[in-house]
Amino acid sequence: MKTTGDFSGGALEESTRHTCAETKRDAIGTAMDDFDRRERLEKLAEQLGSFDNVISLEELLRLRGTE
Repeated sequence: MKTTGDFSGGALEESTRHTCAETKRDAIGTAMDDFDRRERLEKLAEQLGSFDNVISLEELLRLRGTE
C-alpha cells in the first residue's frame, strides 16, 4: 500500500540510522514492526499481572528436595 508522509526534525533519517536500514521504506517497516511488537508485549504484561509470591532459587531447591 502506498502512502505519503511528511516527517519533520530528521525523524526519518534518525530511524533509518538506528535501524541500519538501507532504504527509508525499510526503516519505516522496521519501526512499525517494532512498535507493534512493543504494544503486544505491553498488553501481554497487563494480562499477566504481578507476582507477589516469587521465591528465591534456594527456597525452590529446598522445596524440590535437591538442595
